[in-house]
Amino acid sequence: MYAIVEIAGHQYKVQKDQQVFVNRLDAKEGATIKFDRVLLTDKAGDVTVGAPAINGLAVHATIERHLKGDKVLVFKKKRRKGYQKLNGFRPYLTEIRITDIKKAAAKTAAPKKEAAETKAKKEA
Repeated sequence: MYAIVEIAGHQYKVQKDQQVFVNRLDAKEGATIKFDRVLLTDKAGDVTVGAPAINGLAVHATIERHLKGDKVLVFKKKRRKGYQKLNGFRPYLTEIRITDIKKAAAKTAAPKKEAAETKAKKEA
């Protein structure tokens, strides 16, 4: 089973027990996090597509570590003008491990007694 999930503005194809490098997340190492924006799932050929996301499905993951990625070089040049510019940066990344793809806990609200009582008074 795999899912396509949106994490920090990017879409990733993930499976259970997979290691994924994503943009830096604001959580401590070892923390468990949940991603609710599941866009597509495939379970043995049974494909479910969300519009835009699938309700009630979530991807659970744990944060392994925070790190910096390999250096990315940006080189600009204009020919015959003597202009050259070299910049580089190392992106901040978070390594996460996908623990499970399962239904999210349903949010059920208990009926309010006060609303029911006022409705009964209005009818009487």
